Amino acid sequence: MQWRNSSTNYGLVSILLHWLVAIAMVGLFALGYWMVGLTYYSSWYRTAPDIHKSVGLLLLALMVVRVIWRFVSDGPAPLQSHGRMTRLATKLGHGVLYIGLFALMISGYLISTADGRPIGVFGWFEVPALITSIPKQEDIAGLVHEYLAWGLLIFSGLHALAAIKHHFIDRDPTLKRMFGRADD
Repeated sequence: MQWRNSSTNYGLVSILLHWLVAIAMVGLFALGYWMVGLTYYSSWYRTAPDIHKSVGLLLLALMVVRVIWRFVSDGPAPLQSHGRMTRLATKLGHGVLYIGLFALMISGYLISTADGRPIGVFGWFEVPALITSIPKQEDIAGLVHEYLAWGLLIFSGLHALAAIKHHFIDRDPTLKRMFGRADD
Protein backbone atom coordinates (compact mmCIF):
# COMPACT_ATOMS: atom_id res chain seq x y z
CA MET A 1 0.00 0.00 0.00
CA GLN A 2 1.28 3.44 -0.91
CA TRP A 3 1.67 6.29 1.60
CA ARG A 4 0.02 8.91 -0.57
CA ASN A 5 -3.38 8.83 -2.23
CA SER A 6 -3.61 7.60 -5.80
CA SER A 7 -6.23 8.29 -8.44
CA THR A 8 -8.17 5.19 -7.29
CA ASN A 9 -7.35 4.70 -3.59
CA TYR A 10 -6.61 6.53 -0.40
CA GLY A 11 -3.07 6.06 0.83
CA LEU A 12 -1.96 4.80 4.22
CA VAL A 13 -1.60 8.29 5.72
CA SER A 14 -5.15 9.30 4.76
CA ILE A 15 -6.55 5.99 5.97
CA LEU A 16 -4.78 6.23 9.34
CA LEU A 17 -5.84 9.86 9.80
CA HIS A 18 -9.45 9.00 8.94
CA TRP A 19 -9.72 6.07 11.33
CA LEU A 20 -7.79 7.76 14.17
CA VAL A 21 -10.16 10.73 13.98
CA ALA A 22 -13.20 8.42 13.87
CA ILE A 23 -12.06 6.36 16.85
CA ALA A 24 -11.06 9.45 18.85
CA MET A 25 -14.38 11.15 18.14
CA VAL A 26 -16.49 8.18 19.20
CA GLY A 27 -14.27 7.59 22.23
CA LEU A 28 -14.45 11.25 23.28
CA PHE A 29 -18.23 11.22 22.88
CA ALA A 30 -18.54 8.12 25.05
CA LEU A 31 -16.18 9.54 27.68
CA GLY A 32 -17.98 12.89 27.66
CA TYR A 33 -21.39 11.26 27.95
CA TRP A 34 -20.19 9.15 30.86
CA MET A 35 -18.28 11.86 32.70
CA VAL A 36 -21.13 14.39 32.88
CA GLY A 37 -22.89 12.00 35.23
CA LEU A 38 -19.98 11.72 37.65
CA THR A 39 -20.40 13.06 41.14
CA TYR A 40 -17.85 15.08 43.06
CA TYR A 41 -17.02 12.01 45.12
CA SER A 42 -16.20 9.81 42.14
CA SER A 43 -12.54 8.91 41.78
CA TRP A 44 -12.88 9.84 38.07
CA TYR A 45 -14.38 13.30 38.73
CA ARG A 46 -11.13 15.11 37.83
CA THR A 47 -9.38 12.41 35.82
CA ALA A 48 -12.07 11.87 33.15
CA PRO A 49 -12.29 15.56 32.14
CA ASP A 50 -8.48 15.80 32.06
CA ILE A 51 -8.32 12.82 29.68
CA HIS A 52 -11.19 14.23 27.61
CA LYS A 53 -9.47 17.62 27.24
CA SER A 54 -6.06 16.11 26.50
CA VAL A 55 -7.35 13.75 23.82
CA GLY A 56 -9.53 16.54 22.41
CA LEU A 57 -6.54 18.84 21.97
CA LEU A 58 -4.49 16.04 20.40
CA LEU A 59 -7.43 15.43 18.06
CA LEU A 60 -7.38 19.12 17.15
CA ALA A 61 -3.71 18.81 16.20
CA LEU A 62 -4.49 15.64 14.23
CA MET A 63 -7.27 17.45 12.36
CA VAL A 64 -4.87 20.25 11.42
CA VAL A 65 -2.48 17.60 10.07
CA ARG A 66 -5.38 16.01 8.22
CA VAL A 67 -6.35 19.28 6.53
CA ILE A 68 -2.75 19.92 5.52
CA TRP A 69 -2.51 16.36 4.19
CA ARG A 70 -5.60 16.93 2.00
CA PHE A 71 -3.68 19.72 0.25
CA VAL A 72 -0.48 17.68 0.00
CA SER A 73 -2.09 14.50 -1.31
CA ASP A 74 -5.30 14.88 -3.33
CA GLY A 75 -7.92 12.22 -2.75
CA PRO A 76 -8.92 9.69 -5.40
CA ALA A 77 -10.95 10.91 -8.35
CA PRO A 78 -14.73 10.61 -7.97
CA LEU A 79 -16.16 7.36 -9.25
CA GLN A 80 -17.67 7.52 -12.74
CA SER A 81 -20.82 5.84 -11.38
CA HIS A 82 -21.45 8.71 -8.97
CA GLY A 83 -23.75 11.36 -10.36
CA ARG A 84 -23.50 15.08 -9.79
CA MET A 85 -25.75 14.99 -6.71
CA THR A 86 -23.72 12.18 -5.10
CA ARG A 87 -20.51 14.11 -5.70
CA LEU A 88 -22.04 17.27 -4.25
CA ALA A 89 -23.40 15.37 -1.22
CA THR A 90 -19.93 13.87 -0.68
CA LYS A 91 -18.26 17.29 -0.71
CA LEU A 92 -20.90 18.86 1.53
CA GLY A 93 -20.88 15.91 3.91
CA HIS A 94 -17.12 15.98 4.34
CA GLY A 95 -17.26 19.75 4.76
CA VAL A 96 -19.85 19.41 7.53
CA LEU A 97 -17.69 16.80 9.27
CA TYR A 98 -14.53 18.91 9.08
CA ILE A 99 -16.15 22.21 10.09
CA GLY A 100 -18.22 20.49 12.76
CA LEU A 101 -15.19 18.80 14.31
CA PHE A 102 -13.23 22.05 14.42
CA ALA A 103 -16.22 23.90 15.92
CA LEU A 104 -16.67 21.11 18.47
CA MET A 105 -13.04 21.28 19.56
CA ILE A 106 -13.02 25.09 19.70
CA SER A 107 -16.15 25.05 21.87
CA GLY A 108 -14.48 22.50 24.16
CA TYR A 109 -11.44 24.75 24.39
CA LEU A 110 -13.68 27.72 25.28
CA ILE A 111 -15.40 25.72 28.02
CA SER A 112 -12.10 24.61 29.52
CA THR A 113 -10.37 27.99 29.42
CA ALA A 114 -13.30 30.20 30.46
CA ASP A 115 -11.78 30.58 33.94
CA GLY A 116 -8.46 31.76 32.49
CA ARG A 117 -6.50 28.60 33.30
CA PRO A 118 -4.51 26.75 30.64
CA ILE A 119 -5.33 23.19 29.62
CA GLY A 120 -2.73 20.57 30.49
CA VAL A 121 -2.25 17.84 27.91
CA PHE A 122 -1.27 14.67 29.80
CA GLY A 123 1.32 16.72 31.69
CA TRP A 124 3.38 17.07 28.50
CA PHE A 125 2.56 20.72 27.79
CA GLU A 126 -0.12 23.33 28.42
CA VAL A 127 -2.35 25.20 26.00
CA PRO A 128 -2.91 28.75 27.24
CA ALA A 129 -6.30 30.38 27.75
CA LEU A 130 -6.41 32.98 24.98
CA ILE A 131 -10.10 33.91 25.05
CA THR A 132 -11.78 34.46 28.42
CA SER A 133 -13.91 37.58 27.97
CA ILE A 134 -17.04 36.20 26.33
CA PRO A 135 -20.04 36.72 28.64
CA LYS A 136 -21.28 33.34 29.95
CA GLN A 137 -18.51 31.71 27.92
CA GLU A 138 -18.55 28.38 29.73
CA ASP A 139 -22.34 28.02 29.54
CA ILE A 140 -22.71 29.03 25.90
CA ALA A 141 -19.70 26.98 24.76
CA GLY A 142 -21.02 24.06 26.81
CA LEU A 143 -24.36 24.08 25.00
CA VAL A 144 -22.67 24.42 21.61
CA HIS A 145 -20.30 21.58 22.53
CA GLU A 146 -23.11 19.29 23.61
CA TYR A 147 -25.30 19.89 20.55
CA LEU A 148 -22.37 19.64 18.16
CA ALA A 149 -21.22 16.39 19.77
CA TRP A 150 -24.64 14.81 19.33
CA GLY A 151 -25.02 16.22 15.83
CA LEU A 152 -21.61 14.99 14.71
CA LEU A 153 -22.15 11.56 16.19
CA ILE A 154 -25.43 11.22 14.29
CA PHE A 155 -23.93 12.67 11.11
CA SER A 156 -20.94 10.33 11.37
CA GLY A 157 -23.35 7.42 11.70
CA LEU A 158 -25.07 8.56 8.50
CA HIS A 159 -21.64 8.87 6.86
CA ALA A 160 -20.89 5.26 7.82
CA LEU A 161 -24.31 4.10 6.60
CA ALA A 162 -23.69 5.82 3.26
CA ALA A 163 -20.38 3.96 2.89
CA ILE A 164 -22.11 0.67 3.73
CA LYS A 165 -24.90 1.46 1.23
CA HIS A 166 -22.31 2.11 -1.48
CA HIS A 167 -20.63 -1.21 -0.67
CA PHE A 168 -23.61 -3.54 -0.35
CA ILE A 169 -26.36 -1.93 -2.43
CA ASP A 170 -24.54 0.05 -5.12
CA ARG A 171 -21.67 -2.46 -5.14
CA ASP A 172 -19.17 0.27 -5.94
CA PRO A 173 -15.63 0.55 -4.49
CA THR A 174 -16.33 3.59 -2.25
CA LEU A 175 -15.72 1.70 0.99
CA LYS A 176 -12.87 -0.38 -0.40
CA ARG A 177 -11.07 2.82 -1.39
CA MET A 178 -11.00 3.89 2.26
CA PHE A 179 -9.13 0.68 3.00
CA GLY A 180 -6.77 1.12 0.04
CA ARG A 181 -8.25 -1.87 -1.82
CA ALA A 182 -10.24 -0.52 -4.79
CA ASP A 183 -7.64 -1.88 -7.22
CA ASP A 184 -7.96 -5.45 -5.93
